[in-house]
Amino acid sequence: MLLSVVSLLLAAAFQPPATISPDATQPAPTARPIVTSTWLPDRHAARLSIERSFVYQPDASSPWTYSHHPYITFFKDQLIAIWSNAPRDEDSAGQRFAYATSTDGITWSDAKALVSPPREEDGQQSVLTAAGFYEYQGTLVAYYGQYRNDRTHTNLWCLTTTDGITWSQPIDLKIGVNPNDHPRRLASGKLLICGNLAFPTTDDPTGLSGWKMRGLYPAPDSATGRPIEDNPATFWKVQEKLGWPAALCEGSFIQTPDGIIRMMLRATGPGFKGRLWQSESFDDGEKWSQPIETSFPDNDAKFQFGRLNDGRYFYLGTPDPEPHWKRCPLVLSLSADGLNYTQHYVVADEPYVMKHEGRYKAGEYGYSRAIEHDGKLNIVCSRQKEAIEFLRVRIADLTP
Repeated sequence: MLLSVVSLLLAAAFQPPATISPDATQPAPTARPIVTSTWLPDRHAARLSIERSFVYQPDASSPWTYSHHPYITFFKDQLIAIWSNAPRDEDSAGQRFAYATSTDGITWSDAKALVSPPREEDGQQSVLTAAGFYEYQGTLVAYYGQYRNDRTHTNLWCLTTTDGITWSQPIDLKIGVNPNDHPRRLASGKLLICGNLAFPTTDDPTGLSGWKMRGLYPAPDSATGRPIEDNPATFWKVQEKLGWPAALCEGSFIQTPDGIIRMMLRATGPGFKGRLWQSESFDDGEKWSQPIETSFPDNDAKFQFGRLNDGRYFYLGTPDPEPHWKRCPLVLSLSADGLNYTQHYVVADEPYVMKHEGRYKAGEYGYSRAIEHDGKLNIVCSRQKEAIEFLRVRIADLTP
């Protein structure tokens, strides 16, 4: 996470966003169930038996020593991992969109650029950030965000493949979002993709068009009419304009059978108190309630909420608030109802020794993402923002 103030200029007459539900329509506190976790840092938790391997680990001569924002999927009989890959520093000019493949999860292909960053008018390369996968009727879509080194001109792009080998040319999705999580289908069939504070939706089942800006981002600039961009810097200005006590970003959501979408948000900066925040949508992602702080513990890191094929909800992340930014251990927590996470497993807690220095590099198990396949939960995470590791868990070991 780049901790710097956005340089994007907003109008002085900036007002709270129309996309936030007005107070009159917000649920009363008694009707607003909060997502909770019983995890405690010193609690005794079951340890999972795992398989593990490195997807990517730079050697002494590697020109690409920063790796972060990983995602994984299974497509056409192979695992495919994508991540952001820079020469040295986080979210720096020249950061590429990398990928590798494996048929067994143990041996991985050499890392290659799925997309290399183009050069801007000033000659400097832009920044590319991996943003997840989505599959529809035999076509796999890989998403990535692009913006300039000064955190402007943000845009969402994607590529497609039908065989997992040959990829299309980049497709411009024409929306100013650098996503935090891949598109997920709501109960209505609509797709929702999480940014930091923008949560765009589309009715296009392919995920290739029709994305509309939604979420907790501010209203368009009154001078230009352009909506605010959503990237790893702009959420600081949102906090300032809306008066939140913490900077909120990197959403991941669950939708319960009653149709309510609960967007969980990372808190960062001086307002970080070791807990996640929550916003809800009661109308299929069109409007979002004012976020509130929960008691769900967090280490100031990206996390994932999702649902297993057996119906249980899961949280994957690093919930120990201290030491700040250590991002260890990696924990999998389960819930029967999506609201109360009471069953916990330690996935991994072994340290990784950083071999290459770089800006903002830290964190034992960073930005983990998982996909279920063939009775197993396949996980990728970054190690000290340098290497990408693969970990595999048997669903049968997650006893109810």
